[in-house]
Amino acid sequence: MERICLRFYVTEFQKHDGKLLYEWLLERAKALGVPGGTALRAISGYGRHRVLHEEGFFELAGDQPVEIEFVLDEKQAGELIALLKAEKLRLFYVRMPITTGIVGED
Repeated sequence: MERICLRFYVTEFQKHDGKLLYEWLLERAKALGVPGGTALRAISGYGRHRVLHEEGFFELAGDQPVEIEFVLDEKQAGELIALLKAEKLRLFYVRMPITTGIVGED
């Protein structure tokens, strides 16, 4: 089945409307009918600002990268991005066409 993989990158304790941003994003996607989403906390990473975030540094505790990923259809991807624009969120994302399936099903 042809789908879209939509990934967002935030930091661990980044908030929106008083909630952790990754939790807020998962809740809003669920409300839109997106079939599933996952938030993954990174061990280490850096972004466009070239700041390295690593788990071992005490001064960076709580600033770890978090990837939030959704597999959805074209319409849902557009609705989710439109919601983020309406909320005036500025988030880096990656959007990729993918093929999904379930192994062992006829």
